[in-house]
Amino acid sequence: MDCSNNNCSSCISDILKRILLLQKQESDCDNYSGCDKPFLGPIIQNACYNTRPILLYNCCTGATWSFDVTLDDGTIVSSNVLRVESLDGCCCTCRILNPSDTGYTNTNNFVTLDLKCCGAIRCLSDTFVDLC
Repeated sequence: MDCSNNNCSSCISDILKRILLLQKQESDCDNYSGCDKPFLGPIIQNACYNTRPILLYNCCTGATWSFDVTLDDGTIVSSNVLRVESLDGCCCTCRILNPSDTGYTNTNNFVTLDLKCCGAIRCLSDTFVDLC
């Protein structure tokens, strides 16, 4: 598949828009499941979640997008877990999350992906990430 000729995937873009709204707590109450479930966490009243971590897959190779991150202690790790931060047309800016024993830790590392090069999305379990 030639990613350069691929149109922006409306289904992935739509899911990312819904996730972004959820994380900003600006969602409607439509009945969805999976990646576009209209609330974070296992039940609708649970306010302990602020992130729906995602994996995005390269449309040409099928591999997850993965990025090196330098942590505060100078350690370099590779992570493919992302948090949607903003959308602008086919551009999605994501925060790179560092998987840890207790879930995910925040990094101050961001990437902007062209959704024309994303062939699939996988949503991980909703979680709380300290963003400060």
